[in-house]
Amino acid sequence: MIRYSLLTIVLAASLGGCTSSQERRVANGNFDYLQEQQRVDLKIPEGLNQPNRGRDYEIPKLGEQAPRNLVGNKLDVLSPSLVLPLVTGSHVEEGQRNATVYFDQIDDSEALDTSIWNSLISFLEEQGIAVDYFNKEEGRLDTDWMLMSEEMDTGWFDWTSTERSVGRRFEFTLDVKPHGRTAALNVALKDYMETIGDNVRSAADLDAEAKRRNEVDVLNRVINHYETQLKVADVRRIRQIRQGMEMELGFNADGEPAFVVDGDYDMTWTRLQLVLRKLGFDVKDLDKSNGLLFVSYQGPEEGWWDRLWSSDDGLPLDREDYRFKVAQMGGKTSITLMDDQSKALSADLLTNIYASFSQTMSASNLDI
Repeated sequence: MIRYSLLTIVLAASLGGCTSSQERRVANGNFDYLQEQQRVDLKIPEGLNQPNRGRDYEIPKLGEQAPRNLVGNKLDVLSPSLVLPLVTGSHVEEGQRNATVYFDQIDDSEALDTSIWNSLISFLEEQGIAVDYFNKEEGRLDTDWMLMSEEMDTGWFDWTSTERSVGRRFEFTLDVKPHGRTAALNVALKDYMETIGDNVRSAADLDAEAKRRNEVDVLNRVINHYETQLKVADVRRIRQIRQGMEMELGFNADGEPAFVVDGDYDMTWTRLQLVLRKLGFDVKDLDKSNGLLFVSYQGPEEGWWDRLWSSDDGLPLDREDYRFKVAQMGGKTSITLMDDQSKALSADLLTNIYASFSQTMSASNLDI
């Protein structure tokens, strides 16, 4: 049996946490290279040819605006901060330096800018962060101070810790394209105050990378919250669709015979496609913006065993092409069955197929 002394265990545990969070931000080892002097070019005597020089390891010259003081322990070696477009329909532009994410319209049930602002405000409320300024028409929201405190280890040989407090304020701007189906959410750091013991840093003390790191951090938190909200909404929506919907015979807004469903347009639109598949319709094409489904009636799909014990011949419809027109009608939704020339079918025919449609539409746990 291997025995470890108390001193060995203490040293192992100490060495495992021997670096502070600040020390982990800089390169390991010494910085002797700061003492190096620029070497002069190789001098070739007159009458001799210059040797060929490869450019594989040539260091490019610094630009005029490049910072000269980011050397030694002043240079962070953390990985670059990347915007993570987790939401369906979101993306980033290659080479974008600002903390910006682009959203495309996926769900037509709500305006894109409204969905983004609602999700952002919900995130701030969940985090207990107040809103200092908000103007939807201007496309701008300023947060109040976002405070964070943590204890930092000072080193394995020093059994004390130092409290680090960080306060940040951000400005969110939303740029919506004229067509309203694409929007860019950008975040910029407005104020910054960091306190580590007696040391204080402000926004003026941050370099461009540190500033971007703070902006990308909060933007990724907002994106993650948005994506979580969409997942929860999808689960809730699927559960509602599977629960079934009640409907009755009636008329559409034009006075034509129709099924009237007790539900909103989006729920009815999705539920109807499940019902059509169950009843033997093949959806060939659809246009949600105009509420049209182009279908072909094929009859119920049954195997030879089902045909042996069942006499169900399907709906009293010819096996040909039809169209369904779905339209919002107040708090309900109308479904009009038409022929392939967009002519509404008779009330008698709707009455004959109503029982099958109503039973399937209201059935629970319909396969998705």
